[in-house]
Amino acid sequence: MKKVLTLTLFAAILFGSCEKEGKQTTSQEISRNRVIVLPSDGKAGNSTILLVNLGHDGKTCKGCIWDGGRLIHENCMGDGNYCAKTAAVQLQQIGSEIFATTTDTFDLTSEDFFLMPDRSLSYTGEKGSSVFLNIPEQLVYRDTATLQFTFTGLFFSETAAYSNN
Repeated sequence: MKKVLTLTLFAAILFGSCEKEGKQTTSQEISRNRVIVLPSDGKAGNSTILLVNLGHDGKTCKGCIWDGGRLIHENCMGDGNYCAKTAAVQLQQIGSEIFATTTDTFDLTSEDFFLMPDRSLSYTGEKGSSVFLNIPEQLVYRDTATLQFTFTGLFFSETAAYSNN
């Protein structure tokens, strides 16, 4: 049943009626979509912070998320650059797949789901090179035990894979 609900919600996102806002790129928006790695002195490793602009005004959206049998709008989720969000995450690579699991509980949202738009976050690599951490659009659900979100399908590239609008 959970898989059917997830597939239904995913289909609603793909075919939903949300309008994409026009691209309004400013230097603040570009610098806001980035990854910051904070070094740690302990054995826990580095802390990774994602800074991202997302979401859009509810006045222009008839609904982006399928909830309880109807499309609804949730502020600070989905396409756009309406809200500035920060999330502490743990990046993990298993084989060729990269995952990001939140380490903070409610920084993104207090809801049990989060609609992450596709985003390319600028990042300075180990050798000082400029790279991007790319996160494909996805609807994620809070883990019932840990209360964290896990984003999948992340990848690094030398150029931005997404336009961030």
